[in-house]
Amino acid sequence: MSNKQIYEYDVIAVGDAAIDDFIRLDESAISLKKDGEHAMLEVPYGEKLPYTSSTVVYGVGNAANASVNFAKLGLKTALIANIGNDDRGRKVIATLERKKVDTEFIKLQHGKRTNNHYILWYKNDRTILTNHEQYRYHWPHLTTSEIPRWIYLSSLAENALDFHEDIADWLERNPEVKLAFQPGTYQIKCGAKRLAAIYQRAEILVLNREEAVRVSGGTYENVHELLDKLHLLGPRFVMITDGPKGSYASDGGQRLYMPIYPDIAPPVERTGCGDAYASTFVAALIKGHSLESALQLAPIVPASVVLYPGSHEGLLSMRELREWLEKAPASYKAKEMK
Repeated sequence: MSNKQIYEYDVIAVGDAAIDDFIRLDESAISLKKDGEHAMLEVPYGEKLPYTSSTVVYGVGNAANASVNFAKLGLKTALIANIGNDDRGRKVIATLERKKVDTEFIKLQHGKRTNNHYILWYKNDRTILTNHEQYRYHWPHLTTSEIPRWIYLSSLAENALDFHEDIADWLERNPEVKLAFQPGTYQIKCGAKRLAAIYQRAEILVLNREEAVRVSGGTYENVHELLDKLHLLGPRFVMITDGPKGSYASDGGQRLYMPIYPDIAPPVERTGCGDAYASTFVAALIKGHSLESALQLAPIVPASVVLYPGSHEGLLSMRELREWLEKAPASYKAKEMK
């Protein structure tokens, strides 16, 4: 008789869940002021302004977006999150369940509101207004059959720092479980030293280039140095995304650069692109793809996500992902970093 572990979940994502309320601004009533690399929306103060549409997307946030993408890509997925005991929270759960994410570990907290983000959508980009509810964070009891192959940890609120110690302790007791880490705003703000146990335990670390500088203390211009310093924190695989310039990935030996997937149409809206990029890369590695193959697949899903408002509608199945890859130009290949 085989003693091989049978996993109920390939991956459990951990992080805050929320709602995105997109307010598409009337371009005739707003102006965009640019100052070098920075841009500011200018809105007349004290006036009534027209908007063209409002779209609500339930079950978002870094970890929630990743969980939906994992499920779409065929992984058995659950989400550990907290939401308010309100109508919107129940809609979050219903949405995730429709998208084949197990919601058993999502806690409805009495007296708390579900996080709601208001997104000022102007042309093909957005400014996000956020407000994080102060939830009580507790690691759930996972039975032997519920222990996943992977944990995917991402953005949590500022008051959740001690919760990371619970996660690290649980991972120490379950060394067979691998960790992928996509740090959120407050996790980066508190510094790598405070979360040293998480970085040390991570199999995969995904950051954008600006975040990589803040976490590692390295030089923005020197990607090799950033990768070196990030590997020293503990992770085996590191990916650094760099917006329209592409991305870089390393397994400690091989180092690769990958361009973005060419636009097939003008982008509509960019929310969720970073989550799609990171979670597709992680999903490919979970499925056994090589570093090169995972890096090649990662940019395709965000290239689809930008064609729709919100972070879920443009997600692709594994079959659709392969179809997009087959249509890619010959230049769409990972290359050794110089």
